[in-house]
Amino acid sequence: MKKKNIAPEQYKDQKVESKGFLPEIQIQDFPIRNQKVMLCIKRRRWEVKPGNEIISRDWKLVQKGTRITSEFAAFLKGMY
Repeated sequence: MKKKNIAPEQYKDQKVESKGFLPEIQIQDFPIRNQKVMLCIKRRRWEVKPGNEIISRDWKLVQKGTRITSEFAAFLKGMY
């Protein structure tokens, strides 16, 4: 899954330029029909002009210390 070239909402009034992608993130998610699901996410990054600040969206998808989504981690924690 690649993000579309749409800058974060808080920077909509500023001039931003796409500068490619951050390293890919791979996470496991809820199984679908008894099949393992692996999500491969490539986050886009932008440069804010004229300050040359590099920005990207901060996704809180992955539970800290794991390679699974926060929701799936909560589900597993609730089972034990």
